[in-house]
Amino acid sequence: MTRILYVEDNEDNVYMLTQRLTRHGFTVSIASDGAQGVDMARREKPDLILMDLGLPALDGWTAARQLKQMPETKDVPILALSAHTMPGDREKALNAGCDDYDAKPIDFERLLEKIDALIRTRGAP
Repeated sequence: MTRILYVEDNEDNVYMLTQRLTRHGFTVSIASDGAQGVDMARREKPDLILMDLGLPALDGWTAARQLKQMPETKDVPILALSAHTMPGDREKALNAGCDDYDAKPIDFERLLEKIDALIRTRGAP
């Protein structure tokens, strides 16, 4: 079963997306800020991380940079999810170490395609 770490501070987003991902067979862990996300990723070694970029305490860009610098998490794909949709935001996320980017509000079918592509690339089950 594919394990996803979802790093998101908005409870409504967490509830909605977690429910949908679980129904599609994913196991989902939740972190509410970037620092907690980095810690959980190191301990749990998920197959994929969904990373909100606008997080309290430690933002998603910084968290992604930290995760890609750590040997135990550097190969875990990170999919940035963000309401930041200004020109250059996608590139900023990719430069921070995210492997892909998707804008909010989430198009669930497109998100599933991106998750599938990232997991296949990594070779996870």
